[in-house]
Amino acid sequence: MPSEVQQAMADAADTFIDFHELNRRAGERIAQYTGAEAGLVVAGASTWLLVQAAACMAGQDPDRILQLPDTAGMKDEILIYEKHRFGFEICYRTAGAKIKEWGRGEGSLAEQLAGAINEDTAAVTYVFGPGFPCDLSLREVVAIAHEHEVPVVVDGAAMLPPADNLTKYIADGADLVTFSGGKGVRGPQSTGILAGRADLVEAARLNMSPHASVGRACKVAKEEIAGLLAALDRFVTMDHEAEWATWRVWSEAIVAAGENLSGVRAVIEDGHPNRQGPAAAFYFDDDRDGPSASEIQDRLAAGNPSIHVGVGNEVGEIYVSPVALEPGEAELVAEALWTVLRG
Repeated sequence: MPSEVQQAMADAADTFIDFHELNRRAGERIAQYTGAEAGLVVAGASTWLLVQAAACMAGQDPDRILQLPDTAGMKDEILIYEKHRFGFEICYRTAGAKIKEWGRGEGSLAEQLAGAINEDTAAVTYVFGPGFPCDLSLREVVAIAHEHEVPVVVDGAAMLPPADNLTKYIADGADLVTFSGGKGVRGPQSTGILAGRADLVEAARLNMSPHASVGRACKVAKEEIAGLLAALDRFVTMDHEAEWATWRVWSEAIVAAGENLSGVRAVIEDGHPNRQGPAAAFYFDDDRDGPSASEIQDRLAAGNPSIHVGVGNEVGEIYVSPVALEPGEAELVAEALWTVLRG
């Protein structure tokens, strides 16, 4: 975390603060940066999946809030596109929601979505992120859902940077949007940003800690809220193009480790659908005489220093994202890769 984020957390640790007032003020800042009616700091983006489901099912009704995860008498189906299915759906189910998939039937996608909505539909979710394509735009999904008076909730946990995404999804009509407070924002990893309609944000607040609710265990501390706000202030004012230019320089140093090796294609990828910003990628021919992508990953992780690289969606691919690198570390990664690739 940047030094100003750490300092904000340390300052908050030494200060008594009314929690509700702090999160209300934090929500105002989030609303300002996202263009939403309201905002809220939650305990990680996965918590938002739980509390947004609770908000869409129970709303602000105190009896229904206490009833969850029992959803008797409530709309409790969350619609999700078949290519947007992901492991964190368990957070929806923790709140009591049922997952209903759409997109594998007959007819256009628009017709399939409209046909999937019924009297039990609590929300339609739309996932943005690496490897989550959809042939219907968010605007199109919003238009269909809103015609049936159903809210659309967006999971954009991994979509910052670019900073434009802070306002994009709200502008496209989403009713609730979440982003990770860690990752590219560089705030506390245990925080998430929730923004959207004021009534739904308030419902989310009532369905999470410190209230007695299904989200009571999802606690966010005052230090984390302060740290997230400092990180968000930094994020919206920083020069992201300059940061990505630095990432490109680091990626160039890393890519050099794979040059002039038979059966290895080392490239810098910028704008790859599964990554954000410049990254170093290595593709290996099937008949290459050398360690496989997974073996390279294991050897780098077992080294000193331990280096963790990604294995891409394609067989025989690894990639190195510079997002967590510090000055001087790209050269360490390149040196380790050079040794392993030739091992």
